[in-house]
Amino acid sequence: MLVRALLLVAVVAAALVLGLWWRSRQGVVRVSAPDAAAPVPSAEDDVWRDRGVELAGTATFVQFSTDHCGPCRATSRVLGALVARRDDVSHREMDIDQHLDLVRRFSVLRAPTVLVLDRDGREVARMTGAVRRAQAEQALAAVAGA
Repeated sequence: MLVRALLLVAVVAAALVLGLWWRSRQGVVRVSAPDAAAPVPSAEDDVWRDRGVELAGTATFVQFSTDHCGPCRATSRVLGALVARRDDVSHREMDIDQHLDLVRRFSVLRAPTVLVLDRDGREVARMTGAVRRAQAEQALAAVAGA
């Protein structure tokens, strides 16, 4: 009986630690390191333009999501509200199932994943999981600092 109780406590503790770790990674802004091997801006611009993404003057949020994803809808609302207040920022949602080539190319591993592009179409930052307003503004600051 004692062994079962200890096993239960260990499983609950492991689940708690894993849950806290998972929560800490939600919406975190990861600034991309400048890559000397990155394609020239016009090549990246064509990648996005071919898929109907017009790059904004300061930043463009490209959100990879799915129809059945709750955090995707919340992220879309947050980014939509931010874009509504700024003329130099845009937001485009891309369905993962319809854009598998981009998912592979940009190593999108979960939904939602938001790429933050500069005006030349280069990835400056990336956010995964549910994004809050403060995190979206932090990503915009990363664009300004790039």
